[in-house]
Amino acid sequence: MSQAERPKVAVIGLGSMGFGMASSLQRKGFEVTGCDVAADAVERLVRQGGEGAKTPAEAAKGAGIVVSVVLNAAQTETILFGQNGVAETLARDAVFISSATMDPDFARKLARQLEPTGRHYLDAPISGGAQRAAQGELTILASGSAAAFAKARPALDAMAAKLYELGDAPGLGAAFKMVNQLLAGVHIVAASEAMAFAARQGLDLRKVYDVITASAGNSWMFENRMKQVLEGDYKPRSAVEIFVKDLGIVQDMARSARFSAPLASAALQMFLAAAGSGMGRDDDASVARLYGRISGVALPGEPKKD
Repeated sequence: MSQAERPKVAVIGLGSMGFGMASSLQRKGFEVTGCDVAADAVERLVRQGGEGAKTPAEAAKGAGIVVSVVLNAAQTETILFGQNGVAETLARDAVFISSATMDPDFARKLARQLEPTGRHYLDAPISGGAQRAAQGELTILASGSAAAFAKARPALDAMAAKLYELGDAPGLGAAFKMVNQLLAGVHIVAASEAMAFAARQGLDLRKVYDVITASAGNSWMFENRMKQVLEGDYKPRSAVEIFVKDLGIVQDMARSARFSAPLASAALQMFLAAAGSGMGRDDDASVARLYGRISGVALPGEPKKD
């Protein structure tokens, strides 16, 4: 596809994930317009050759593809149908790619509102973190009509290393993402508990990390998040509050389905406790700090107990 044939893309939400996705699209030759409540994020995109917009409606004007990378369902709904929303200006037959993690029922609701207007809705939550977003190597869990996939595919191919086409109905992608978030949240808490437990035993934590990452007890979250714990680095890549939200959605879905999810419930309580302790905006590995404080051990970077 030549540059002239590529549709214009608007990216709404230029946080760590959205900015990386916009950058990946630019590298593949797309003309990208960005919009974010943080003016400095928009300015950063403009400095690397993108266009800036003050509202979602302005960003979507002339775009064949809109990629929404915001926090939750409520923000997605506002971007679509709120004042100065995308639905005011998005062309007929264009596609709205929704990447926020949300309850599948809400994804279906948004699709039911948008699709009768002649636009397409692709339910496409993402996984992989900020680094993979910047490299164009995300995993995208997508569902929607064949027409939505056809319209979105050029952008999807630019942003993803793995694209899973999970069905023709919006909501399926969201449901798959919630299964992933259940596991991710439980694994972070389990890894944090294990590392604090090791500290309580007086073990060399770097050796613990080396041993576990080469053993059957390893997980992607242990390998990724506990590296940050070793460095005492809790700058947010994915914040504690993200899992307060996502595991809360899991609990709501489980309750509606009359499905018992005790591990997800226990993990949610630890994220809630971390948020309540003032760590809500810190990296989700901060659950390890919470365990350390509860158990009276000082993890790297934490003040030592008297």
